[in-house]
Amino acid sequence: MSNSDVHRRRLKATPRGVGVMCDFYAVKAENATVWDQNGREYIDFAAGIAVLNTGHRHPKVMAAVQQQLDCFTHTPFQVIPYENYIHLAERLNQRVPISGEVKTSFFSSGAEAVENAVKIARAATGRPGIIAFTGAFHGRTHMTMSLTGKVVPYKTGFGPFAGSVFHALYPNALHNVSVHQALESLEAIFRSDISPQQVAAIIFEPVQGEGGFYIAPPAFVSALRALCDRHGILLIADEIQSGFARTGKLFATEYYDVQPDLITMAKSLAGGFPLSAVSGRAEVMDAPEPGGLGGTYAGSPPAIAAAHAVLDIIDEEQLCARANQLGEQLSATLRSAGCASLAEVRGYGSMVAAEFQDDAGRPSAEITKAIQLQALAQGLILLTCGVHSNVIRFLYPLTIPQPQFDKALQLLKDILREH
Repeated sequence: MSNSDVHRRRLKATPRGVGVMCDFYAVKAENATVWDQNGREYIDFAAGIAVLNTGHRHPKVMAAVQQQLDCFTHTPFQVIPYENYIHLAERLNQRVPISGEVKTSFFSSGAEAVENAVKIARAATGRPGIIAFTGAFHGRTHMTMSLTGKVVPYKTGFGPFAGSVFHALYPNALHNVSVHQALESLEAIFRSDISPQQVAAIIFEPVQGEGGFYIAPPAFVSALRALCDRHGILLIADEIQSGFARTGKLFATEYYDVQPDLITMAKSLAGGFPLSAVSGRAEVMDAPEPGGLGGTYAGSPPAIAAAHAVLDIIDEEQLCARANQLGEQLSATLRSAGCASLAEVRGYGSMVAAEFQDDAGRPSAEITKAIQLQALAQGLILLTCGVHSNVIRFLYPLTIPQPQFDKALQLLKDILREH
């Protein structure tokens, strides 16, 4: 069946609220390559929206999942527990950048992880308030949509939103938001909306994902930590998109000299299988009463098995170093392309973004979309992001073969020269 045949069926069977970027339908994928209904080959620089740092169908992930399927497919951990869940929690407890005793709980999606981090923070502090940032993306559920700092398309028509949620400015030098202004916006919230003694947690992304891959300045993160310590507020680092070697470290938080109290993770944790987690200081994680955390599919056995394989692959294939190497090549290519519309290249490791502006220096979603569509027409899948939709983010598998990566970079360079 052709792509056009399936497209007609999609329009009839699924709602328009599920936006779809590509006009083709996947039938097979391997590492950084996807094939469609017509047998056409694409280089995947989206990787399932940062889910596939270890690539499509990595042999070690597939073998681990098959071994688990030969044992059992499902039992809720809170009914009949299994050792592999505990073992993965132990491994993450040792590796998340939080000192002292750490505990971990598993869930299914990134939004679930954030929801549960909020629940844990409220239980631990006895406070209702949560502060997030402009440009943030934390999910599509009611609470996480409330935390998200971008209206279109995530919040349009879905209000009212959860109470006791406030947004401060996220520092952004390109768009003239200084660290001082961002911190002052927090103080303004304390003056105008909620006292710091009623705030349970501040949640931030060390590198914003959907918001545009903006990096939190070290001075800002240090100031957040100091502010939280001063007022008894918990600091939550959302590492759902930035985790598991994407930034050149296992977690982006490792770039800073201070630590969060809680970390949320998902996406590339399980190599394409639905799994998320919250790790944090043991005394904070233990705040909810027994039964307060969990879920029918929370910590699904096949996904847990996949996550063990992912951690092994990251170490064995040195994917943190690989992320840095590929990111340097990509950044150099972007900067040397001679693209007049390119306003900035930024990122840690392979969490790289290119931001585009028009001749007047204004954010240009039109130029960005044109580049994305040209790439797609030539077999390269790219994703856009940013509050103004004027950023291309690069999320290729870190396992991509070098010749294929070089081919993609040349294709990208040729396209950018036209803009």
